[in-house]
Amino acid sequence: MKRISLLLSCLFITFGYAQQDVLPSWEEGENKTSLLNFIYDAQDEASEGYIAPADRIAVFDNDGTLWAEKPTYVQVFYIFAQVKALAPQHPEWKEQQPFKAVLENDQATISKFGEKDLIKLMATTQTGMTEDEFEASVAEWLKTAKNPATGMLFTDMTYKPMNELLAAMRAAGFKTYIVSGGGLSFMRPWVESAYGIPREQVIGSRIEVVYEKGGVLRREPKINLIDDKAGKPVGIYQVIGKRPVFAFGNSDGDLDMLEYTTTGEGARMGFLLHHTDAKREWAYDRDSSVGKLDKGLDDYQAMGWKLVDMKNDWVVIYGDLD
Repeated sequence: MKRISLLLSCLFITFGYAQQDVLPSWEEGENKTSLLNFIYDAQDEASEGYIAPADRIAVFDNDGTLWAEKPTYVQVFYIFAQVKALAPQHPEWKEQQPFKAVLENDQATISKFGEKDLIKLMATTQTGMTEDEFEASVAEWLKTAKNPATGMLFTDMTYKPMNELLAAMRAAGFKTYIVSGGGLSFMRPWVESAYGIPREQVIGSRIEVVYEKGGVLRREPKINLIDDKAGKPVGIYQVIGKRPVFAFGNSDGDLDMLEYTTTGEGARMGFLLHHTDAKREWAYDRDSSVGKLDKGLDDYQAMGWKLVDMKNDWVVIYGDLD
């Protein structure tokens, strides 16, 4: 108890708070203590957990880790909205799948969409325009777009405990990155206002972009990188150029990122968020079509990672909107 009290006192001083908990939305317990210890030790040159400032790199998945991903990914809702907006220019879509299912709101068919279906929809609705045009469209859509299950703006469904963690890590000299299977250009317009993460610290799936005379970057219907599973360490290396020391995800798609992070030398930590709160959010894991956490539940202890139980570890989820 003395170490925890001393640790918290030092942490408050380091972060410039006067007896204020830097993670107030986290329940007291092993996971909160582990996070605070890691952050504090990273700054203490006398600690075995000290991390040189240049190496304080932390990576976070986005969907299901920093904001809600049910009933499906936010970018999928954007794609569907674009299909409907462009439909008057494409009367043939009324009879062509997967467009037909989207236009008819055929949930039975939509629930069976695979990666090929979503890539086809994305390639049709999110290429051909310039990067500036695409980002402006995303930003405008998010101003009013709401989650159909909660009626809340998607941008209000960011997780308050995770925003506190991001802020605490940055105050301790960590550089925080998003590493997501979501589209790079889909995330860049809003991540700074949502999480305090600048657009250049986003790693995501990306399509080919070509430069045109006149200072224009145009989006092409060709995949450059799928930043999911084994693609995440590749994306991290290509953008950051060094192995992170901290990783936080929520699904089997994040396991390669956590392994890549925690198998390096020195102080390292990996976390998985387990969605267990059916009352305040959603409860899902092994059988979920979105954010599936199966192998991760089996292997996290053997890998030395920690599992955050949303229901028991978080005081609030969205903050005042809970």
